[in-house]
Amino acid sequence: MLRITDLHGRQAVDFLCYNAEDKLERYHAPNSMKAAGSIFLTTGHVLYSDIARPIFTIIEDQFGGHDTIGGCCSTPSNRMLYGVENCPGCRENFLTALACDGLGRRDIVPNVSFFMRVPADRDGGAAIALGVSPPGCQVALRAEMDALAVISNCPQINNPCNGYNPTPIRVQIED
Repeated sequence: MLRITDLHGRQAVDFLCYNAEDKLERYHAPNSMKAAGSIFLTTGHVLYSDIARPIFTIIEDQFGGHDTIGGCCSTPSNRMLYGVENCPGCRENFLTALACDGLGRRDIVPNVSFFMRVPADRDGGAAIALGVSPPGCQVALRAEMDALAVISNCPQINNPCNGYNPTPIRVQIED
């Protein structure tokens, strides 16, 4: 089991996962959303792979629905959206972590963003909302296969997902 705790509140956490034995099999947002019947994942929902196999199941969620559509921030997206240069994000954190397993840019897929909201309206509009998770808020996932989990404690300071103030998280692996 993997437990992620938002220690101070209002902190987005980007998450990717892969089959540890065959890293070509990875989290697939469309399969996960279709099976959940929602763009927000919560207790009981499964993070499915691109070949429709369960990688993780959310077994506890104190937040109440995590984002699947906003994706991760990055140096290029920060330049595009906010006009700032040299402002790395979750994509760069993912690239650093994935390099340890011989993976790279083409292995980053749309991710889950724990403790983050991207509400969508009836006309299809969407925007990143202010972080609202309380201090100590947790999500727990049960691995359904030997899995590689890649986590970025989002460093974003240009939008409200962290209340413009990134703070620490705790990650625990439990039996």
